[in-house]
Amino acid sequence: MTAETAAPVRVLFACIHNAGRSQMAAGFFAQLADPARAVALSAGTDPAPRVHPEVVVAMRECGVELAHRTPQRLTAERAAGVRWLVTMGCGEACPFVPGARIEDWALDDPAGRPPQEVRRIRDDIRARVAALVEREGWARR
Repeated sequence: MTAETAAPVRVLFACIHNAGRSQMAAGFFAQLADPARAVALSAGTDPAPRVHPEVVVAMRECGVELAHRTPQRLTAERAAGVRWLVTMGCGEACPFVPGARIEDWALDDPAGRPPQEVRRIRDDIRARVAALVEREGWARR
């Protein structure tokens, strides 16, 4: 299999509720990464019923629509084939995915925060996602 025909790298962004940080990261990843090279999933260890409304608003400001997304539970099936696991401030509840390269991003939870705080967290996540995509050579051409 050549690099041109290889399956894209699967990157999993995980937090506890899959309703804020991991959803933002996956949304930015979809904007920045070439889907032929890498794709993002997001999940949580204890998913919320919906994406936090303050996160939906903040991401909409950046052209990323999350209102239609439903938080997902991290299962073995969802993690199958994942080569990267990026955890986000979940402490002891952080998942482990065998065989995945792991990064932990210490990030504040945006739930219930005022708009300026959610924007600060959002912008931090975007910068981290952009750095990861660039460092690994997954950027759109």
